[in-house]
Amino acid sequence: MEKINFKHSIIFFNFCILISPLYLILNFEPVILCLFLILILGISHGALDNIKGEKLLKLFGYKQSFAFYFIYIVISLLIIILWLLFPNIILLLFLIVAAYHFGKEDTVFSFKRKFFISECLFFLKGSTVIIAPLLLKREETNEIFKILNFNIFEAKFFNNEFLIVMLCLSFFSSLYISKKENTNLKGIMIMDFFSLIILNLFLSPILAFTLYFCFLHSIRHSISLIFELNKSFKPGFKKFIYKAIPLTFATAVIFLFAIYFLNNFYKVDEAIYKVIFIGLASLTFPHILLEYLLEKNEKRT
Repeated sequence: MEKINFKHSIIFFNFCILISPLYLILNFEPVILCLFLILILGISHGALDNIKGEKLLKLFGYKQSFAFYFIYIVISLLIIILWLLFPNIILLLFLIVAAYHFGKEDTVFSFKRKFFISECLFFLKGSTVIIAPLLLKREETNEIFKILNFNIFEAKFFNNEFLIVMLCLSFFSSLYISKKENTNLKGIMIMDFFSLIILNLFLSPILAFTLYFCFLHSIRHSISLIFELNKSFKPGFKKFIYKAIPLTFATAVIFLFAIYFLNNFYKVDEAIYKVIFIGLASLTFPHILLEYLLEKNEKRT
């Protein structure tokens, strides 16, 4: 897995370098393309949550999978409702949770320290995904946040100096996490960081996020799931596709229906932004909760 992750980071890093001048030449805003990539590649990395949920239920002594689907859907709907009522609070919470999730999941080796220290380091590492667009494409990023009824980052507190400090802390947290690891693992952490910087320096915020989310974060997570299903890549890949299609398709249909409905009240691009970020938030919270509970209970057993 280490070699695969290292090659993946190299490919993604070079991909970021190659696509940046192409985007500057074409100079277009592919919001629909971003939606398509997220629906196909982004969502699919969590499409095996039903299998993990059934595994978790067995650890708790439950045999019926209905309970998992019910709780998962209820949490997702609750996040959407709370977002509509308290957009600033829920989006801020989502960004914090997402930064931690990205930092932890993109760390491809085991890293354990005291609870609070580990969690802070993972959060700082993953915060590059949020800090980089705010620092390098401030106006464009805030335009997206305005569409989402979020205005916290317009405060004077979040000035460039603060963002630069946070970005430096993010980089140094990656170095600290990997300080005892070999050269390949250190290389993964450094390449991933600079890939995000390159993307956000040249591309629009939505495209930069989509490429990171789909081609680095999601594919990396999907690869780990493939090898969980089978030690050989090809049969594991076939199993992954077969098992991921149902929930990926169902989620995509819901997203598209939501865009169709919201298009009656907003412009198409605005409807897509709302569905992408509110939809991802509604899936991220139960997804992270499931991963956390499964990890904790597997250790006990």
